[in-house]
Amino acid sequence: MKRNFFLYLAVLSLLGFVCAGLGPQADAAAADAKTFKWKMVTTWPPKFPVVDEAITRMIKNIDTMSQGRLKIEHHPGGTLIPPMETFEAVRGGMAEMGSSCSYYWGGKVPEAPIFTTAPYGMTVQEGTSWMYNGGGLELWHELYAPFNIVPFPMINTGVQMGGWFNKEIKGLADLKGLKMRIPGLGGKVMAKAGVNVVLLPPSEIFVSLERGVIDAADWIAPYHDKRIGLHQAAKYYYYPGWHEPNTVGELLINKKAWESLPDDLKIIIQCAAADCYIWSLGEFDSLNGDALKELVEKHGIKVMKFPDDVLTQLKKLSMEVMEEEAAKSAKMKKIYDSFKDFKARSAQWTHISTEAFMDARNK
Repeated sequence: MKRNFFLYLAVLSLLGFVCAGLGPQADAAAADAKTFKWKMVTTWPPKFPVVDEAITRMIKNIDTMSQGRLKIEHHPGGTLIPPMETFEAVRGGMAEMGSSCSYYWGGKVPEAPIFTTAPYGMTVQEGTSWMYNGGGLELWHELYAPFNIVPFPMINTGVQMGGWFNKEIKGLADLKGLKMRIPGLGGKVMAKAGVNVVLLPPSEIFVSLERGVIDAADWIAPYHDKRIGLHQAAKYYYYPGWHEPNTVGELLINKKAWESLPDDLKIIIQCAAADCYIWSLGEFDSLNGDALKELVEKHGIKVMKFPDDVLTQLKKLSMEVMEEEAAKSAKMKKIYDSFKDFKARSAQWTHISTEAFMDARNK
């Protein structure tokens, strides 16, 4: 599957700009013999494809660029702490660094999920532009500052799938009463549609779906869904991923640890995280095409589009949920106003550029 050249060009330009500052600062830092040894904890299980590989890549690149001055010890989810304690571990300084998704922290930071993704939100290109060029990253830093954490984007899965269902969805009424594993703001929309939303860690999704504990599940996309066997537990595979059009994984850094670093090491971390963002997006695209083909041709999975009226009604509910969330706090209103404004300003260009090209290519 071809990768999104325009996004790569934009992010590579950012990477070049950031890394351009390494020249004289790196020379000065070479004379500084001080070294740092950090621990990194994650929500992701050991050897989790793409994501764990991206983390390993980032750690190696930081070691190389810093000439060994910043060593990071990697502790995947469940090896040092429970996966869902990553935020608190970094917040409290038990680990200097962590990786997860912000929508897992909605219970403690209600405004955080939008930095992972938003239903009917922005495309990858739009979201990346908002994050780096439209004030999104500054708002994220502002939100996490009281929690002693400095965040950066470091993973992007691209557009996800709409989920696995054990029955065909012909109308919104078919969603009512279903038990579905779906996190974040998308989960709030589904709850508004009458779904009984269930929060489960990745390790429990397959067993729960297979045994009928849940009726539907959202995970990621074809490669990872196939890998945990979801095609053996449900036969209806729906698209598009209206709830996760641009899913960002976060790098969490303890604020005190961050402030202890010289400027060149801070820039190195940002460069390494941006590299992982680009690499992970490309790897997801590369793997998902082949996996989708196998699911259809080898396993006979029915890949189905949500009916148009269902998508229309879910969009309406999504807008209601986002406005309701924005009304809950001044912080969320500030973030959502910025998000919504940038999306509106980008929409016309997206329509006559990316959208128009895809329409033409598909004819």
